[in-house]
Amino acid sequence: MSSLIEDYALLSDLETAAMLGRDGSVEWLCLPRFDSPACLAALLGTPDNGFWRVAPRGAEGPCSRRGYRHDTLVLDTEWETPSGRVRVTDFMPPRAQFPCLVRIVEGLSGEVTVRSELRLRFHQGRVVPWTRDDAERCQVAVAGPDAVWLGADGPVADRGGDDTTVADFTVPAGRRLTLTLAWTPSHRTTAPGVLCVPADTALKETGDFWRHWTAQCRYQGPWRDAVVRSLITLKALIYAPTGGIVAAPTTSLPERVGGTRNWDHRFCWLRDSAFTLSCLLRSGYREEAGAWLGWLVRAVAGDPVHLQTVYGVAGQRLLPETEAPWLPGYEGSAPVRFGTAAMDQRQLDVHGEVLDTLCLSLQAGIDVPPHVWSLVKSLMGHLQTHWQEPDQGLWQTRGPARQFVHSKVMAWVAADRALRLGALLGAEVPGSWRVMRDQVRAQVCRYGWHSRLRSFVQSYGSDRLDASALLLSAHGFLPARDSRMRDTVHALRALEHGGFLRRHTPDDGHEAASVACSLWYADALAALGEEGRARDTFERVLSVRNDLGLLAAQWDPAAGRQLGNAPQAFSHVALVGTAFTLRDLPRPSR
Repeated sequence: MSSLIEDYALLSDLETAAMLGRDGSVEWLCLPRFDSPACLAALLGTPDNGFWRVAPRGAEGPCSRRGYRHDTLVLDTEWETPSGRVRVTDFMPPRAQFPCLVRIVEGLSGEVTVRSELRLRFHQGRVVPWTRDDAERCQVAVAGPDAVWLGADGPVADRGGDDTTVADFTVPAGRRLTLTLAWTPSHRTTAPGVLCVPADTALKETGDFWRHWTAQCRYQGPWRDAVVRSLITLKALIYAPTGGIVAAPTTSLPERVGGTRNWDHRFCWLRDSAFTLSCLLRSGYREEAGAWLGWLVRAVAGDPVHLQTVYGVAGQRLLPETEAPWLPGYEGSAPVRFGTAAMDQRQLDVHGEVLDTLCLSLQAGIDVPPHVWSLVKSLMGHLQTHWQEPDQGLWQTRGPARQFVHSKVMAWVAADRALRLGALLGAEVPGSWRVMRDQVRAQVCRYGWHSRLRSFVQSYGSDRLDASALLLSAHGFLPARDSRMRDTVHALRALEHGGFLRRHTPDDGHEAASVACSLWYADALAALGEEGRARDTFERVLSVRNDLGLLAAQWDPAAGRQLGNAPQAFSHVALVGTAFTLRDLPRPSR
């Protein structure tokens, strides 16, 4: 509706997610999966596009306080009113059969009248469902393939009107009432069993699930709370049935308010795969790392000619991009997009991402499929023929293809990791792979280096700086303290914006800073021995998380606000990586 991006909390059942504002309003919910059509979409439009608010009747503003329960994704939101104090506890139990969102309203002092307003709009905030009473304290709304059920475990005074279900109820101190919203296919004629689960049971099981999961975290250090919250966020973005990890649970939150760079991030990008796997392994989450690898290997199966940079949560390839003119967009940022044209882009860096992930998995002792060597040979056979061609690059530019330096470096990574995989598997390695690796390195060092800027640049023949150059040493292309890397890191200070780092030289000066790039910068500074600047950069990023520890894709220092889809998995992966980097720096000898 008009909340800042950082005003939203995340709820998840490991198959989909809800975004909940400070005012108690759920304004984004896709059912039954992350990539399903939204049934609550006010985040990208107006209240007419769907919301569910539970708050004291007459309360117009934000809550008094809120916070996740320790090491969980259970959210407590409190309001203080003239008549008393009330708490709403929101959570999504890990999926058993059907998704549900539970909202427990509890009186803390005095007596508070609470209002629930539910306005469902199926098919991306557009279709008004038919609503009927199904049984005592239960309603069902149906449109097309979807049915959403709303149940209460106590008496409420409900009424319908203006295509909205409104229920008022009063909670004195010590009394509770629970509202549960659940989805089923519309052909199902009976209410789902989750509506009958006692609230106390659902709450305890959900809290126990998250606390048991977070107890496995191996990070011990000065930023443990931030790391654990980032790992919980990453876990929340994993589609549990397949292991795929969505980049974010939202679409079309803008990179610039009022602009057109509004993308759908409810899919799984291969470019994030190796960093994500490393993050999970270092943190102690081998099961999730193995599931992510399994998803990746299934998704890329087939002719490498058809390798994509992005796939759906189930590994699906067809993600056609469409626009939704009935949604005005977040703060008027149009168009709103569903699906992604990136599936058709040529991005040669993904070969390196896949092979790097396979190599890291094998080195970590994760089971890899028996046909892995056939996959390696297939990917390398294609890449050897095409690595010198231009592509759209890491940032998925929609202009002409170019010879992006990062893409070439990832071609080097592909050859390097293929050679390592051959050694690990005891396989016979074609000599042409070593020749290709040397050719790529020589070409990048010749054409990707700008002698006047003393830096690697975005593409051959360009004078544009690009933060992806920070990854050259992380990938092993050059030593971190190579003079060219040192010069590049220092040159990239030109991308600083309010103490953060932009992705690249902006086209018009209005590019916001990237959270992940700012953290890569901290890693690079640490590798150069500039620990003080590295820590300052990291702490600066920590300071712009929202009150719940969540980060979007970008930060605008001028406006002092988060931008882009949120919460962004890659931002949280980078945060965890930098926390490990800084913790593990050698201590000076005394």
